[in-house]
Amino acid sequence: MAIESDKLRERLDRATAHLDPPYAVVDLTAFDANSAALADRAAGKPVRLASKSVRARELISRALARPGWQGVMAFTLPEAIWLVRAGVSDDVLVAYPSVDRAALAELAADPALAAAITLMIDGTGQLDLIDDVSTPGQRAELRLCLDLDASWRPVRGVHVGVRRSPVHSARAAGALAATVADRAGFRLVGLMSYEAQIAGLGDAPPGQTLLAGAIRLAQRGSYRELLARRGAAVAAVREHADLEFVNGGGTGSVAATSADPAVTEVTAGSGLYGPTLFDAYRAWRPTPAAFFACAVVRRPTPELATVLGGGWIASGPAADSRLPRPWLPAGLKLVGTEGAGEVQTPLSGAAAATLRVGDRVWFRHAKAGELCERVNELHLVEGDAVVATVPTYRGEGQAFL
Repeated sequence: MAIESDKLRERLDRATAHLDPPYAVVDLTAFDANSAALADRAAGKPVRLASKSVRARELISRALARPGWQGVMAFTLPEAIWLVRAGVSDDVLVAYPSVDRAALAELAADPALAAAITLMIDGTGQLDLIDDVSTPGQRAELRLCLDLDASWRPVRGVHVGVRRSPVHSARAAGALAATVADRAGFRLVGLMSYEAQIAGLGDAPPGQTLLAGAIRLAQRGSYRELLARRGAAVAAVREHADLEFVNGGGTGSVAATSADPAVTEVTAGSGLYGPTLFDAYRAWRPTPAAFFACAVVRRPTPELATVLGGGWIASGPAADSRLPRPWLPAGLKLVGTEGAGEVQTPLSGAAAATLRVGDRVWFRHAKAGELCERVNELHLVEGDAVVATVPTYRGEGQAFL
């Protein structure tokens, strides 16, 4: 492992010797390997790409061009419109309900957009808002997907998972589907359920044996319950709608979700970059593919090296797991009293003593696409050369969140 880390560091250093930190790179060999592995784990079911986890059009297109990948899951309607108009995909599912009136009006006025984009709903309030923007009968028919809450509620008052849709039961899903069927100007074509407590929660947190056991126990129970409930919900919805797809999962549950007979496609995205949060999974760990570099600017003591910047913190609960991790050279760690700082990040560990002013330190972000909110471009590396530099969403002036 140490030899492989040294080789990777040498290769990245050589490839980017002409660049001044901070900057971000994607190792295309690792990216493509992760793409193939995710498609393999889906066992023949299409993988829909979660764009929020990539946030660079060229890399989204690169993944979609590979076998097993089909369609995009966008995180806002303006992003979906942008991707369709740019020719990235003609099959875009918006992951969250939209109340962007300008974007809804643009969608309703363009039959080509309406045919390519599917809106997410979990209640009638969203239908009412759309009708207020564009009158039924005077717009293109809008494609809808019903968001089924996939959290686990083993006993009253206990909620395991994220807070998403109010539609939890098969009965509620069927009732909403019936309502949509009676509303002009809409067509229900999909059902989605994201089991975040399985797909987005690592079951092997380092050094936490008891917690790992509790997580695995909860995930097994949740998976069994969801298999039955999702199947029942799909059956209830199909009484009122001709579903084109049933979507589920994420990078952390591609294989398990694909095994659900009710699911026709799975979603993945983070696994393409391989951020640190996915180091805590047993089933599959992506090869780290995305990195950012910071420069050593001072040596406070012989045992410490300080880089400029580095405080690229991930969203979620305020915890160490959301901090970036110094990755190369191996053996570096953050200083507990300072962490990853806004303007400087001191580093300790055996490797710190070997660093000189001007050396690069390579970090991995805790999450995938959030790295791209810090940089305007990604340098794409093959071997020991930068073969292309592509803009991120931010670099293209697109702020969708």
